[in-house]
Amino acid sequence: MPFYSPLNPILFFPSKPFFKLTKTLTFSTLQSTNMSASQDSMNATSLNTPINLQNYPIPLSPPLNPLSKEMELARAMSASSRSSLFALSKSDVLYQDQWLIAVNKPQGVYCETVLDSAPQLLDCLVESSGLDEGTVARPELHLANRLDRDTSGVMVITKLHKVASKLVKAFTDHKVRKTYIALCIGSAPKWEKITIKSGHGRSKFGAFRVYAASDVGRSLPGGSTVKDMETSFEVLSINGQGSFREPSEFNSDKNILVVEEKAVIDTDAKKDEILVRAFPRSGRTHQIRLHCQYLGIPIRGDVKYEGVCEWKGRTYDGHELHAESLSLEHPVTGQPLMFRAPLPVWATQIV
Repeated sequence: MPFYSPLNPILFFPSKPFFKLTKTLTFSTLQSTNMSASQDSMNATSLNTPINLQNYPIPLSPPLNPLSKEMELARAMSASSRSSLFALSKSDVLYQDQWLIAVNKPQGVYCETVLDSAPQLLDCLVESSGLDEGTVARPELHLANRLDRDTSGVMVITKLHKVASKLVKAFTDHKVRKTYIALCIGSAPKWEKITIKSGHGRSKFGAFRVYAASDVGRSLPGGSTVKDMETSFEVLSINGQGSFREPSEFNSDKNILVVEEKAVIDTDAKKDEILVRAFPRSGRTHQIRLHCQYLGIPIRGDVKYEGVCEWKGRTYDGHELHAESLSLEHPVTGQPLMFRAPLPVWATQIV
């Protein structure tokens, strides 16, 4: 029987009966329908079932409190608004020579703000020395170490590119010895000295967290890996009872805590004021703050890591952590150097 096609108005005669062609098309349609239904079922199952493409390590410190994000943002905006008014003074200088300068960074100021203020300070120092400014080469200023916005204390700025590279290598090779002072709020620890070893990394939400020591080297979301983190602590005073002593060599071979599980903190226990000295053995971001949080003695004012922002009727606008000292070999002369920053008021009042 001739067949008329609307696409081509010409009669043609199919080589095979039309019913067979129709049957074939029907079978193909059913097969396609069944495959689509099967695929939809698989898609629905995959949507309802979480897929873990990689077994990432689990952080052992708590996630950030949503309220802390708002407070941190307010603090950051306040610091940024003050940056144009900030200027280093001669009294901030701890050490200076032709290769580097060490200053005492105040709380609530970004490192970049301090660096931007350094040229004006150096001009004042040259002027007070009686030297002709035209004979003094303009320095190539670099930050040798960085401190968090609310951390005060020793900050080193180099004046030459080659000196900066040498100091960076010294920090990377752990040849620089640092001490910090922190005022913490929590239950008085049973230890006088302790060394804590753990992992350090960014969680899937971008926040720095404590990880198990056994997780060091494992991959994290975003492509980074868990790094080792080690800090030694010694208690200087509890509720004002104690004495401030000079930094000494710390034997980290005794009373070692290797982190492998979440800390158990009694949140209802009595809160004490604990002044500690910290000896960071590695240089991880927020290292001391994270380890204080894990030990159950978060730093006062450190809302990011569970520190109280209100204490005894007063509100604190920043965490109370101070870079007390920094010891190293001079990158040019090789002579031993030790920079000490005066203690802030909150540290002298507690002892």
